[in-house]
Amino acid sequence: MSRTRRGKSSVTVDPSDIASRHGHASCLLCGRENPLSLGLSFRPVDNDSVVADYRPPSVLQGYDGIVHGGMAAALLDAAMTHCLFHHGIRALTGGLHVRYKKPIPIETTVEIKARLILSKPPLYRLRAEIVRNDCLFASAEADFFRWSSP
Repeated sequence: MSRTRRGKSSVTVDPSDIASRHGHASCLLCGRENPLSLGLSFRPVDNDSVVADYRPPSVLQGYDGIVHGGMAAALLDAAMTHCLFHHGIRALTGGLHVRYKKPIPIETTVEIKARLILSKPPLYRLRAEIVRNDCLFASAEADFFRWSSP
C-alpha cells in the first residue's frame, strides 16, 4: 500500500512508492535502490501534470558549465514517465523529440515539468519542459505505449 503525505492543499503519493510500484526502484534517474540514481522526485501539480526541482551536479556536464544534451533528454523523458505513473499508467517511450532552447547551467536549480496532452490507450502523448523562472531551456514531446512486463 502506498504512503501519502499531506501538503497544504492536497494529498500526494510518496514519489518513491510511485517508482517502486511501477518497476523503477533501480532507475538511474529516480530509483531509490540505485546508488547512482539522480534521486529525481516528481510531485503532481494538477490533474494532468507533475514537477520536480532539480539541481544538476557537475558530473552531468558536457561542455564546461552546462548539462550534457543527452542528460537533458533523459530528464525530460523521466518527467513524462512519472506523469504517466501518477495516472496509474506504465508505458515505454516510443518516440522522443527534444528541442534545446538554451544551455542548462550546472549547479542551478531548475524545474522539470511534464503533462499529459493525449490519452488514447494504448497510446499516450506528453510534453515536458526544463525551466527556471520564465526561462525555457529545453522541451520535448513524446509518444508512449502502455506496457506490461512479461
